[in-house]
Amino acid sequence: MANGNETQAEERTRYWRANLKIIGGCLAVWAVVSFLLSIVLGPTLNAFHLGGYPLGFWLAQQGSIYVFLIIIFFYAWRMNKLDIEFNVDEE
Repeated sequence: MANGNETQAEERTRYWRANLKIIGGCLAVWAVVSFLLSIVLGPTLNAFHLGGYPLGFWLAQQGSIYVFLIIIFFYAWRMNKLDIEFNVDEE
């Protein structure tokens, strides 16, 4: 019985690690768009325009929000796949 518990604990650990990788990737994308592109590179990107607005300004005001929404949907989709992979999905 101990082997079954160890196997279950190992599966939980693998599931959690996979979840953390997904979260880390999402946070990295969010940080790059909202901090690096919008703030650090904003003045440089302002030389380009999107919809009549400087690109750096647009990324800070609108682009970051759109990327955040895309990340939410990506995370939900990827976690559903992960849940199915580890057989913890809602049937």
